[in-house]
Amino acid sequence: MEVLHAPWRMKYIAESGSKNMDCIFCEFVKENEDEKRLILYRGKKAFIMLNAFPYNPGHLMVAPFRHTGDYDALSEEEILELNLLVQRCIKVIKKTMNPHGFNIGVNMGKVAGAGFEGHVHVHIVPRWEGDTNFMPVVGETKVIPEALDVTYKKLKEAWEE
Repeated sequence: MEVLHAPWRMKYIAESGSKNMDCIFCEFVKENEDEKRLILYRGKKAFIMLNAFPYNPGHLMVAPFRHTGDYDALSEEEILELNLLVQRCIKVIKKTMNPHGFNIGVNMGKVAGAGFEGHVHVHIVPRWEGDTNFMPVVGETKVIPEALDVTYKKLKEAWEE
């Protein structure tokens, strides 16, 4: 039997069981440690961060600074900036990672898969032909072929061009 070591998953498993975790979208932006917290860009009303537990390399999240769980509660300025940032994320990911497609979705509420249900956010997941295989089905393990810090630096550099 072959063994796949994925030690970074333990942090996710441990944190997933924590009921007292504060909202990462609110807490991380207060810390002013953008690289540590994988914050790629701060706008006026919204910001972009790399997902620390990505479905694929380049998996980004765009969230408003304001803590609200409802997309329909966002102001026109928040909606506009949020969506313009999603569009720019797509352009930057296309330029740096050359994906074949994207999954883009808004997480609003626990049943929609929002780990932080009180803070609406948009997921941008780049996709490539063949990026799924037997591992998630048989081994309940997703293999991410690029380290987070490498992806962060690549996207940050492209963002600032």
